[in-house]
Amino acid sequence: MDRKKKIALTTSVVAVGLIAGGAGVAVAGTLDDDATETSISGTALDQASEAALDFVGGGRVTGTEVGDEESLYEVEVTRGDGTQIDVQLDENFAVVGSKTDTEDDE
Repeated sequence: MDRKKKIALTTSVVAVGLIAGGAGVAVAGTLDDDATETSISGTALDQASEAALDFVGGGRVTGTEVGDEESLYEVEVTRGDGTQIDVQLDENFAVVGSKTDTEDDE
């Protein structure tokens, strides 16, 4: 293989490695953000779930978080039609807000 082809091949391999490495860092950054969330547990989970399901009118709890940036508790409820609603609750499990997630949010 002549010198120009070796340089071109080496440059291509390095570029692919950098791109792949950058993608790995991006994925790791996303995973780290999710890992810092704390789920609701114990009796608080029962109370928060009940309040959120009552507010939404049914469904199933598919995620929870303590210390959400918008409230003390956040409960994600998924309805039978696939709609997801994030219900924000205060320390007394009263609803202080909600947001329906749409496919456009992703």
